[in-house]
Amino acid sequence: MRPPLTPGLARDLLAARPPGGATPAVELCLLDFLACAFAARDSRPSRAAQAMALAEPGEATILGLSRRAAPGAAAFANAAAGHGLVREDMHAGANSHFGVVLLPTLLALAQQRRVSGTAFIEAAAVGYEVGARLGRVMVNPRFSRQWRPTGWTGPLAAVAAGARLLGLAPEQAASALSLAANIAGGLNEWPRDGGDEMFFHPGFGARNALVVLALAAGGAEGSAMALDGPAGLIAAAGAEPPAGLPLFDGATAEVELVFRKALPLCNFAQTPAQAALCLLRQAGALDPASIAGITVRASEAAVRYPGCDGQGPFQRVLQAKMSIAFCVAAALLHGAVEEQHFALPASPELMRLVALVRLEIDPAATAAFPACQPAEVIVTLADGRRLAAAMPDLEPADEVTVRRRFAEAAGAALGEGRGGQLGEALAGLPDVADLGAALRLAEAPGGEAAPRS
Repeated sequence: MRPPLTPGLARDLLAARPPGGATPAVELCLLDFLACAFAARDSRPSRAAQAMALAEPGEATILGLSRRAAPGAAAFANAAAGHGLVREDMHAGANSHFGVVLLPTLLALAQQRRVSGTAFIEAAAVGYEVGARLGRVMVNPRFSRQWRPTGWTGPLAAVAAGARLLGLAPEQAASALSLAANIAGGLNEWPRDGGDEMFFHPGFGARNALVVLALAAGGAEGSAMALDGPAGLIAAAGAEPPAGLPLFDGATAEVELVFRKALPLCNFAQTPAQAALCLLRQAGALDPASIAGITVRASEAAVRYPGCDGQGPFQRVLQAKMSIAFCVAAALLHGAVEEQHFALPASPELMRLVALVRLEIDPAATAAFPACQPAEVIVTLADGRRLAAAMPDLEPADEVTVRRRFAEAAGAALGEGRGGQLGEALAGLPDVADLGAALRLAEAPGGEAAPRS
């Protein structure tokens, strides 16, 4: 009988040294998360989360607001806002958005004790690593048709990151991981009707991660095989527990494989939408009224993911952002896919194109996933001509785009001066002496002065 997984994993996550490439990757993930949270702070789900958080006063920053909340409440609100644009970071191998869970958890901890930028980076890299390794074991297209991957993997990533940041003892970290297995969850029914559950899955994970860390630090003991036992989390996912889960065993950290989305929509709609935009560029000019048929070829994971096959009616924005057909139609109609293109009710012109879309599972794309996410869009015109564009993988947002989006969102939420100050404070993250103090600049002007011990 093999030894339980959690004790060895706990020892490894406390001692592991992330490779050098993890540092710039974490820096970009943090800027991207903040940009998304600022830009989505006034969305309906974000406002609901903020209202809940403000009912629990405290000293933790709520991004873009002038009032503060208790750490767990602030982490919940920040996680929900970071998910609000559907433009959060993505790890394809685990089909998970780790940043919206582990980053607000670490930011809340950084306002309870002095945390350096270097310590933050190491903890975040460890969290991404643990979440991704476990996600690769548990998550597959069949799993994702019922369960929300981020709801399962995100809390484990956040607890691993928090255990590293807090410097828990090995036995405490092992208990934290075991307890975290009990807070994993999240159904994947929401994509079909655009329910708000998606936005709150990261909030549940971040808030509960803080609870789990406090319990483990206080002496609570988790089941040794909560991850890999017969009734453990991995078995519940329908997967086979691994003999071990090595961390940073190659030249590339898992966080380096995380990409930042170029478009504010579902991961699986990214490449199809980009292929449609590529087709337009190749065609030069294309009258949408001349389109008689649209075929989208993509992986089984993309076509079968809940909500991705939606063709309306679209009553909520999230339904549209999950729909490959809607996103491809918007690209062909507008020549771009931006936030304003998801305004509902959709125009008759757009809905005509949506109705023309036919999704096909491409065996080659299925075999390539998750290492890459190919897609092809084929447009048939009324005169019988066919236009096609294929992409071997999605194109993520590059560093220049991430930094531009951060500057724009921070400036809009905080004012140009304060947004610029926050950007300067986070520049050179490894050299930041007190991340919690820097985070005060993420509050809207008018907040109280922050007492620091």
